[in-house]
Amino acid sequence: MTLAHFTLAYWCILVAALLPIVCAGIAKYGAMRIAPGKGGYDNNDPRAWLARQTDWRARANASQANTFEAIPFFFAAVIIAHQFQASQALLDVLAVVFVVLRVVYIALYVGNKANARSIVWALAFFINIGILFSGFR
Repeated sequence: MTLAHFTLAYWCILVAALLPIVCAGIAKYGAMRIAPGKGGYDNNDPRAWLARQTDWRARANASQANTFEAIPFFFAAVIIAHQFQASQALLDVLAVVFVVLRVVYIALYVGNKANARSIVWALAFFINIGILFSGFR
């Protein structure tokens, strides 16, 4: 009996799934110590509170939404590449590069570096396409 193992690419799926939570944490950073009546985080109506935010908090929330949008394609690409028996080394490297690019993307988004952010978004998207086709023969 052969046991399946959790590849580095599969670990990257877990990390990617956690990135939106990181973005939400960035958006809420420091606001939980302030009373909701004074503009602090309102856990009774978190979406409305986030919708009222500006500057880096709003960008962190937007990066959360974009990260949620990027996840399904990444998950599918990794799983399909595994099914097509892509080179595990190549798949692992591409998955790590994708996750690193997404982390950089979040930092650039929060830091208001729109042009660089768009370039990194495109690079991550093309890496994801590479993941999808890495098992293509």
